[in-house]
Amino acid sequence: MSRIFDNYIMVDWSAASKPNTGNDSIWIGVFKRDVRLQLRFEYFNPPTRIAAYEKLLELLQAFAKRDDKTLLGFDFGLGYPQGTAKALKLEGTPQKAIYDFLSREIKDKPDNSNNRFSVAAMMNRIISGTAFPFWGCPPRDVLKTLQPKKTVPHTNDTLAEMRICDLAAKATSPVWKLYSPGSVGSQTLTGIPYVNKILKEISGAKLFPFDIGFKAIDKGDLDDVSVVITEIYPSMLKTKAIDGETKDLTQVRAIGEYFATLDDNDKLGALFGGLAKIDENQKLAIESEEGWVLGF
Repeated sequence: MSRIFDNYIMVDWSAASKPNTGNDSIWIGVFKRDVRLQLRFEYFNPPTRIAAYEKLLELLQAFAKRDDKTLLGFDFGLGYPQGTAKALKLEGTPQKAIYDFLSREIKDKPDNSNNRFSVAAMMNRIISGTAFPFWGCPPRDVLKTLQPKKTVPHTNDTLAEMRICDLAAKATSPVWKLYSPGSVGSQTLTGIPYVNKILKEISGAKLFPFDIGFKAIDKGDLDDVSVVITEIYPSMLKTKAIDGETKDLTQVRAIGEYFATLDDNDKLGALFGGLAKIDENQKLAIESEEGWVLGF
């Protein structure tokens, strides 16, 4: 057995504007090795994004002291459709430019209040001058450049509605949709700044596929890596709750166990090369700006 990772942390994120626990809140599922190298599960339900970030730092720093390698998955988009950085007039590597831009613009307070809708409206203004491509918001946040529903269609001459990985995963919601059930756009806006913080705070933290390439890997490829951060899609699995779990807890437990089992059977590394048929132009977009969902 040549297991790649020692621990697996899966995060169900939330863009809630108030502290919240239970259903539709942040859940962190952790599979970690004990002194006998047996995999044990524990979970956390922090009420705010700042508290979640602090718990993740605590876990990652403890694992790093053991020289462990950890797979860290987030259930929101870690990239945007190709051309987004250029449309925002950002310079440099598209993924890094977007991460630094959102880290500057998104303001997330200890009480979970945040400015995600105003930032989306500002991005729309830069990109198109209209309510495009972001859409979806409560009535109090409606602006000329942000509307409750999609009012401007995507065409071949605009930014794509879906990323390549969204199409492969048959995702139903684009990163542009910010509000209402099933949306992932607000989680992406509020989540990326924290991923960026982890990348800067944890030595040896790398982002898949941007930092390690879109290719199959083994443990030898991660000699200087302590954490690999990836996008996950928990709904890819059919799950069953146990012991009164919430749906979100069930999903982070199930997908963490899924990746750990694949790793135990020397099958996880292949997933980093993707299972879908990808041409060279698509591969370039995936590695530079769009990202990929591990498992597709």
